[in-house]
Amino acid sequence: MAKLTPFEQEAVERFKEAIELNKEKIGLGNVDIEKARDLIKDAGAVVLDVTLPNLVEGENAEEAGIPTAYYTPYTEFTDYIDELPEDKTQPILVVCRKAFFANRVKGLLDVLGYKNVYVLADDVKYLVEAHKAHTEG
Repeated sequence: MAKLTPFEQEAVERFKEAIELNKEKIGLGNVDIEKARDLIKDAGAVVLDVTLPNLVEGENAEEAGIPTAYYTPYTEFTDYIDELPEDKTQPILVVCRKAFFANRVKGLLDVLGYKNVYVLADDVKYLVEAHKAHTEG
């Protein structure tokens, strides 16, 4: 068994706490488009689009005008840490193309102590399309 440093032990403990919080969420925090829209509209969720630049189709969530959306590419995510909400209970919705990188970022946010982090289980392009249909239609 690996011997953990005090830092690693603390990270594991925070991860355990996050897992317990996530157990209370439907889908362990993975949401569909409808729930994502509710989080944005009703709960004022911050949207973090972590799609890699070469995978963005058309516009990223921020460019598309989704309220409270920020484009924070996965490979540069740590450069944006200071833009995260100070209130660690603020809902955060992390999105990308296939939820792969979004789930990684969610894990980091969980360990950092954020309590209401969700991942869009669908491609962010569907959220952008839904937003545009709602605001342009």
